[in-house]
Amino acid sequence: MREFKRTDRVADQLQKELAVLIQREVKDPRLGMVTVSGVEVSRDLGYADVHVTLLGEQAPERIKENLAVLKRAAGFLRSQIARRIKLRHVPELRFHYDESVVRGQRLSSLIDEAVASDQAQQGEAPDDDNAERGGSERD
Repeated sequence: MREFKRTDRVADQLQKELAVLIQREVKDPRLGMVTVSGVEVSRDLGYADVHVTLLGEQAPERIKENLAVLKRAAGFLRSQIARRIKLRHVPELRFHYDESVVRGQRLSSLIDEAVASDQAQQGEAPDDDNAERGGSERD
């Protein structure tokens, strides 16, 4: 079993602290409901890539606006993290929009549509399906 690397532990702690700080301390009214979905820290702890998702509207303008707010708040967030986590050097924060949640929802809905479509086709013409699949069994 592999033990966690220091960068993994720092990333986990940063994710927890940033989630709380963004929700409670960033007072910009333009900032929507932001969720910190993941943090990746560089090996030298020089920077941290913070991946965020937005609840609700996913318009590109809205995403850009939220990322701009977070980028402007990065210095403040970094100073708050320095108070909460004992690190010699707090990584520079770089915010990125995480599309994986939206992509997952889209794929899930496509799968649901395909399943519903298959069920509808089977319900309409079960004989045709059975003939195609089981025709060789009777011969």
